[in-house]
Amino acid sequence: MRNSQQALFLSDKGYSDLKKAIFACTLTNLALLLPFCVTVMIFSEILSPFANGGEIRWNRIWLLWGVGVVSAVLVFLAAKNDYRKTYIASYKESNVTRLRIAEHLRKLPMSFFNTKDLSELTTNMMADCSSMESLLSSTIPPLIANGITVTLTCVLLAFFDWRLALCVFITVPLAFLIIWLSRKRQRKLFARQLDAKLAASGQVQEYLEGMKIIKSCGMSGARFRALDKALLAMKRIAVKVEMAVGVFMSSASMILQAGIGLTIFVGAVLLARGEIDLLPLLMFLLMVTRIYGPILAILANLSSLLNLNVVTERLRTLLSTPAMDGQEKTVLNGDITLSHVTFAYNEEAVIKDFSCTISEGSVTALVGPSGSGKSTIAGLIARFWDVQQGTICVGGQDIRSIEPESLMGHLSFVFQDVTLFNDTVMNNIRLGDPQASDDAVIAAAKAAYCDEFVRALPQGYETVLGENGSTLSGGERQRISIARALLKNAPIILLDEATASLDPENEVLVQKALAKLVEGKTVVMIAHRLRTVADADQILVLENGELVEQGTHAALMEKHGLYQRLYAIQQESLGWSV
Repeated sequence: MRNSQQALFLSDKGYSDLKKAIFACTLTNLALLLPFCVTVMIFSEILSPFANGGEIRWNRIWLLWGVGVVSAVLVFLAAKNDYRKTYIASYKESNVTRLRIAEHLRKLPMSFFNTKDLSELTTNMMADCSSMESLLSSTIPPLIANGITVTLTCVLLAFFDWRLALCVFITVPLAFLIIWLSRKRQRKLFARQLDAKLAASGQVQEYLEGMKIIKSCGMSGARFRALDKALLAMKRIAVKVEMAVGVFMSSASMILQAGIGLTIFVGAVLLARGEIDLLPLLMFLLMVTRIYGPILAILANLSSLLNLNVVTERLRTLLSTPAMDGQEKTVLNGDITLSHVTFAYNEEAVIKDFSCTISEGSVTALVGPSGSGKSTIAGLIARFWDVQQGTICVGGQDIRSIEPESLMGHLSFVFQDVTLFNDTVMNNIRLGDPQASDDAVIAAAKAAYCDEFVRALPQGYETVLGENGSTLSGGERQRISIARALLKNAPIILLDEATASLDPENEVLVQKALAKLVEGKTVVMIAHRLRTVADADQILVLENGELVEQGTHAALMEKHGLYQRLYAIQQESLGWSV
């Protein structure tokens, strides 16, 4: 039982609901047999006088019609219950699975996302879960229910005449054998189809994201070779899948329905020998026509079920990726210590034997050439990744022992690339503290110099910003990010080039907002503009992932090292004109 649950990738509630759905679907199938049996009995009553003599017993026919009406009501009630137990339950389980994936993704290290395409993760959450939804509602319950119904029908027909019943079902194993032998081929094709869909989805996403370049270069959809190639590959594999499934299903169906001809032949022989009467034979043949429908449905569902393994394997691989763990702990102070830290994204180390101490309440600046490892250090402190060697301690505790969410409660971030959601201004700021009142949100906005431009928006704080705040300028988006951090009020602040690429006017406002944010906090800031870090308590100079210089601005200028050279270059560039 447990193995079945794991194979189907179901929660305990989902597995319980699936069993209820199978039972409900079986009841529906059995209920559907009642009107058919009543029809056969009415047909028999009408034909009986012609075969055996006598008159039509109208009272029996009217009684059977009454039974037929009752059976129709039972079918309706059974179908209604079937819908509730199958479709509604499968939608709930699909939603649970999507939330399960989202929660797991939140706990994964950022290194995982460096190796995964966004479209692949979207496919996992949407397309794969939709496939599971369809299998749980339209495939598995009918498959098992039809199997039960066909088995019961086979037993009943065997009591009627075992020879004719054997003719009906003798071709069934051969039909199933064809589907079984084709399973490896179909699985391979399903896997290739999923890969092709994923590749096409990725190319479509890239096409849309690069629309400005595509327009500027005059590239049409057909001329965008990568997209064209991906869509063509998806079309080809789709044709192959449909052709393969169609051939196997047609072959199985042809062999299966050969049983009807065999049944008619044997029935005619038995009739000629006088071993069976015409009327019972006609009734038997009428019931046989009702048998093959469920069997064909089983064969079709088996082909769909082969896709289940491909889908669940993808989901299982995703959810088996080790999440970052730890214990819920309280960070007692804002001291940060990095001791002999080494880190690599792939094989080559980007941080090499890095050690430093950041005291509580101090401002520490990370500077250096592009690619020197500044942002990586900040990411390691936030535990976006775990170090391969060495330790990082916050408040005297190794951050690898702290549950990531607990650690995040003590950190606030202001990134260069601000992420805003397609939601109201109020809710975007409230992300810093989901429990904050409207007044607290507005107070944070005022402190971050957001209030003026927010109130000028069409609906003020209730204005929906659009995807990633597309309706705002870079400076306005940055100030909302700072308001979010102010609302969180964490003791440690990480600033990743927060004023980069801003015009002078916005830079002044952002700097004022940042000044309020960092008051009394432990601050780690990354900056390319060295004039913005002149007042820092300590400056850490990185080059090729190594700490090459450390000290105050004045001390580093006196050393005439890398920091002094970078500062001189920037001062010189201030006088450039075009």
